[in-house]
Amino acid sequence: MGPTALITGITGQDGSYLAELLLSRGYRVIGLLRRTSTTSIERIGHIQDRLTLVSGDLTDEVSLINLLREFRPAEVYNLAAQSFVQVSWSQPVLTGETTALGVTRLLDAIRIVDPEIRFYQASSSEMFGRVRQVPQDETTPFYPRSPYGVAKVYGHWITVNYRESYGLFATSGILFNHESPRRGLEFVTRKVTHGAARIAAGLQRELRLGNLEARRDWGYAGDYVEAMVAMLARDEPTDYVIATGQTHSVRELCEVAFGTLGLNWEDHVVVDPALLRPAEVDLLVGDASRAARELSWRAQVDFYGLIEMMVAADRAALVG
Repeated sequence: MGPTALITGITGQDGSYLAELLLSRGYRVIGLLRRTSTTSIERIGHIQDRLTLVSGDLTDEVSLINLLREFRPAEVYNLAAQSFVQVSWSQPVLTGETTALGVTRLLDAIRIVDPEIRFYQASSSEMFGRVRQVPQDETTPFYPRSPYGVAKVYGHWITVNYRESYGLFATSGILFNHESPRRGLEFVTRKVTHGAARIAAGLQRELRLGNLEARRDWGYAGDYVEAMVAMLARDEPTDYVIATGQTHSVRELCEVAFGTLGLNWEDHVVVDPALLRPAEVDLLVGDASRAARELSWRAQVDFYGLIEMMVAADRAALVG
């Protein structure tokens, strides 16, 4: 049996891809599940029998301490969070409890139980918000524009503080937008690919979206989890921007997704002012040159391949 890794947020998009990758490398994988009445394990159903799933919560430090003592992981990947920007406006306190303070509780549990554990924190390009420079790299100042972004900045800096104050091997991946067929329907990429597939199948007539001019640096989640594992394999912990270095607008996203299905997006997309953010972020585009240099990491799937992959998956799911 290889090393043990604990993944929080294992039922999410990134957690499922990361679990697959670690299993392929011989890891024993422990997945933290928050106890709810409707926990969905759809994304990890195909590997569930190879995982150890345990109950715990980032709002309960005692549960985290007990889990670390029981399973003694060599690596901890913290992917759990309230991860939807729009929801953070309606649930700002909950977002802070999990996405910000949850990181502190997990780091403190590691400090108490086993300071030799290697820790990965999922930071976010949303921390840059009203950007100070384009493109953004590891030295770019943060200016978050949502409660989610603010909470992620806290999680990022508390990780740095525990690394520098307690000597923990704690590293953050500042990941730009990364998508896949496993992305939740509340995220714009999947909303578009799923909506286009439904329209092509005659199941709906229109797709309502917010700001079509918003631009993002979109990559493939399966590529990005490779970077997470590479970060914890380094001799020294540090933080990395993980991105493609290319941006595309929501308008382009619609063009590609609908075009893949032989449709004209302008016939179906309706701009809904209710879906506009209270504060939009500026041009988020990442400079991942440090990751390329030190981790030998580069995005393998480009924007067009990613959207075509997502549309194909959504179409296949509809036709059964």
